[in-house]
Amino acid sequence: MSAHIHLDEASIQKQTTTLNLGPTHPATHGVFQNILEMDGERIVSAVPTVGYIHRAFEKIAERRPYYQITPLTDRLNYCSSPINNMGWHITVERLLGIKTPKRVDYLRVIIMELSRIADHLVCNSVIGVDTGALTSFVYVFEFREHIYEIFEAVCGSRLTTNIGRFGGFERNFPQEAFDKINKFLEAFPRGMKEFESLLTRNRIFMERTMGVGGISAERALNYSFTGPNLRAAGVDYDVRVAQPYSSYEDFDFNIPVGTTGDVYDRFLVRNQEIWESVSIIKQALEKIAALEAADPSQKEVFYAKEADKYHLPPKEDVYTKMEALIFHFKMVMGEIEVLPGEIYSAVEGGNGEVGYYLISDGGRTPYRLHFRRPCFIYYQAYPEIVKGSLLSDAVVTMSSLNLIAGELDA
Repeated sequence: MSAHIHLDEASIQKQTTTLNLGPTHPATHGVFQNILEMDGERIVSAVPTVGYIHRAFEKIAERRPYYQITPLTDRLNYCSSPINNMGWHITVERLLGIKTPKRVDYLRVIIMELSRIADHLVCNSVIGVDTGALTSFVYVFEFREHIYEIFEAVCGSRLTTNIGRFGGFERNFPQEAFDKINKFLEAFPRGMKEFESLLTRNRIFMERTMGVGGISAERALNYSFTGPNLRAAGVDYDVRVAQPYSSYEDFDFNIPVGTTGDVYDRFLVRNQEIWESVSIIKQALEKIAALEAADPSQKEVFYAKEADKYHLPPKEDVYTKMEALIFHFKMVMGEIEVLPGEIYSAVEGGNGEVGYYLISDGGRTPYRLHFRRPCFIYYQAYPEIVKGSLLSDAVVTMSSLNLIAGELDA
C-alpha cells in the first residue's frame, strides 16, 4: 500500500543560494562585499557591505593642520588623486579668499584633465577585461604610465601625488614636464583610436554591455548620481560648467551624454570625455603660451603670493634665515590659524562631484570636514541596478560604475 503526498504550490518553496561577491573576490574592484541571493545564475537581491577599509579620514582631518590633509585626499579615488588634491586646495582658497593667477589655473586644468584621462582609461579597459577582452587593458596602460611620468616630473610622485599647495604649486613646471605633455598629446590619440576600434563596435562587447546595468535619469537623480554615470543616463550635469572653478569658463568643450544609462553608454561617455580632456589640455597649453608671450614674467608664476602664510617656506630660507626657520616650526607644529567660516566646494572628479564641506572655527585644524565621495553615493543604487540580472552582468556593471573602495569608505 503506497502513500501519496499532495503538495500545493504555496507549500513549495523555491530554493535560492547566498553568494558572497567580495570582499576579496577577484571580480570586486577593491575591498567591499555584495551578499547576493541567487536563483541559479539570476540575482534575486543584493545587499552591499562597505567599511572594510574605512580609515576615519574625516575624524583624522579634525586633528591635522590644513596642509597635512592633502595626503588624505590622495587615498580617495587613487586613480585620479590630483583632482582630489586640487579640490581640497580650492576649498581652502575659497574659505581664505585667495585668488589664483590665470597661469596657475591653466596648469591645474592640465593636471586635472590628465588625471581624468588616466581614470577613464582604467575604468573602460577594466570593463573590457570583465567581458573577456584583456588586450585593451594592457594596451592603454602604456599611456597611463606616460601620464604618471608627467606627474613625476611635476611633483616627484606618481599614484598618490600630494600635488600642489594652497594657492598653486610647490614649484614651477620644469621644461621636462611640458615636453612629456606634448609627447603624450602627439602619441595618445592614435592609441585611443585603436582602443576604441577594439571594443566600441565589437559584437561580443556590445552584446555583453548593451541593456545591462541600466538606470533611468529620474532614478539616477533620486540617488544623487553625478559624473559619467549620471551623464550616461542623459543628464548633462558637469561641475566644470555648472559651477566653474580654476577658470574652466575660459575653455570650450562639450558634455557627452547617453540615453539608457547602461554599461555601454557609460563606456561611450567616458571615451568621449577622454577626447574632450585632450582638447582642454591643448587649449590650456595655448593659453599659457599666450600669457607668457604677452608678459614674459608669467613664466615664473606658479602660485598666489598671498597664500605664502599658509605654506612651508623654501627650504634654503629655512637654513639661512631666522624668520623662515620660526615660521617653518610654526607650520609643522600646526600653529597657523585659519579664518573662521563654513563652505562647501566641489570639483568634477573622475567619478563625479568630489565635494568638501568645511567648517573652520578659526583654529589650527578644521572643526569639521566632510568628504563627498561619488562612489559612496552611487553604490547605494547597485542592488537596484543588478536585481534580476545575471552574475556576470553584475560584475561588468560594477566595473562600469567605476567603484573604487578608497573613495567608497574614506
